[in-house]
Amino acid sequence: MRPGASNTAPGSFRPGQPTTPRRARRRPDLTLPLPERDLTSIAVPLPLPPPPSTAPSTTTTTNNNSTPSSAGPTATPPISDLERVRRIGSGTGGTVWMVQQRSTRRIYALKVIYGNHEDTIRRQIAREIEILRTSDNPFVVQCHGMYVQGGEIQILLEYMDGGSLEGTRINNEAFLSDVARQVLEGLAYLHRRRIVHRDIKPSNLLINSERKVKIADFGVGRILAQTMDPCNSSVGTIAYMSPERINTDLNQGRYDGYAGDIWSFGLSILEFYLGRFPFGDNLGKQGDWASLMCAICYSDPPEAPSNASREFRDFISVCLQRDPGRRQTAVQLLRHPFIMQHIGAPLS
Repeated sequence: MRPGASNTAPGSFRPGQPTTPRRARRRPDLTLPLPERDLTSIAVPLPLPPPPSTAPSTTTTTNNNSTPSSAGPTATPPISDLERVRRIGSGTGGTVWMVQQRSTRRIYALKVIYGNHEDTIRRQIAREIEILRTSDNPFVVQCHGMYVQGGEIQILLEYMDGGSLEGTRINNEAFLSDVARQVLEGLAYLHRRRIVHRDIKPSNLLINSERKVKIADFGVGRILAQTMDPCNSSVGTIAYMSPERINTDLNQGRYDGYAGDIWSFGLSILEFYLGRFPFGDNLGKQGDWASLMCAICYSDPPEAPSNASREFRDFISVCLQRDPGRRQTAVQLLRHPFIMQHIGAPLS
């Protein structure tokens, strides 16, 4: 509407005036142009590693019932060869199924992402999948490929029979040290490849029956979070964000994704020890998210309790430094006394 124009359309009824016949529009084909979407806004904000030089980049995306490409590190089984066994997790964004390949009887996890995604989003995710498929580290969940059926994205992942560590209390420091070491090994590997997770939290740390711990839900989640939830306001995610990521006025507006991962890691390890969210039950996932963000940004960082060992208290302290430049890196933390003194110790 032009500035100063009447709020009443021509020919409409106004109190106190006689009605008049509605006039036909002179140009019925006139329409206002719709604003174009800025597709560059969904780009991953941090640099991705270069594609492997040993083999050309391939895409495992499939359309409808076609078979995915078998090129790459490992052959991706056709989706027709996968049988869903049972649902092992679900949320607002999708569902995770335990599936079995009929021809080999191998077990996988299949993450089904809700929604019919645009071609641009699918291409972004397919690019990330190819990067993740080249990841070869025992502390990172293996990604085996991606399928697209009717616009729905499905991601084939390594199956971890112990599930996530969310809600787990680990007050045995030897076992907790071993969990921390494995997560740090995975983070050090990702950071060497210039991959920033951005969502380290207990629900994204998986364990199996052999007590092997692996990092999950990296890469693809960054794109989906920006497209499916533009505000990125999930309290479960905000709860583990570093102060400078929530409040960009901190640290002179600079955000170091690697240091942000260390904050999230330290908070998760402390939560395992305490058996509760470190900032308090009232500010946890079911609490007041505005108060939670204020606590993260302006209160003193959480500390390990006084009855914990000196090594563990120091370990948490160097992870939860308010100044990201003072947080130790994953490689440095692997040499911390809390990690080194428990290597080879009994975990029971």
